[in-house]
Amino acid sequence: ELLAIQVAVLQRRAEWQRNTDAPGLSLAGRRDAVMECLPFELTAAQERCLAEIERDILGPHPMLRLLQGDVGSGKTVVAFAAMLAAVHSGHQAVLMAPTEILAEQHYRSLMHLLGAGAGSALDGVAMSQGLGRQVRTLLLTGSLTAGQKQQVRADVVHDGADIIIGTHALLEEAVEIPRLGLAVVDEQHRF
Repeated sequence: ELLAIQVAVLQRRAEWQRNTDAPGLSLAGRRDAVMECLPFELTAAQERCLAEIERDILGPHPMLRLLQGDVGSGKTVVAFAAMLAAVHSGHQAVLMAPTEILAEQHYRSLMHLLGAGAGSALDGVAMSQGLGRQVRTLLLTGSLTAGQKQQVRADVVHDGADIIIGTHALLEEAVEIPRLGLAVVDEQHRF
């Protein structure tokens, strides 16, 4: 019975991937520049995972991938690099975290990697030396006021956001992400 269910699930997933188009995403021409902006070098395992992800997101079919590793092994930086590939390709990227604390931590980490200074006058906007352009990152969580949520949603729809980091608030019906190219779910088992 279990084998039959598993085979059916795998067949359904394969059919979905075959019959669904996805935008090709790439860091073409900017990969080295993006990697040079990191305050550290990627490990061999991180490089391998990123290369596999880049191969998958370049193709015409949706990618389904589990990136697994110990705490501190660099999963987040690999995810951020893939998100930058989406931005470089003219699409938006989303990262959903299970808690507000983790979402805020991801937001601060990404802004730091993009070179944004603390307390910037343009909060959420950082000049990415690796991409050669500004990257606007927004945070959407349940604790924002109704007005703040409305502003973030409007910015997302009207090309005011390249990367959106948040909690389950990203799944609200009012949230529209018109140019979504990549969605990353952190700690998926907690949803």
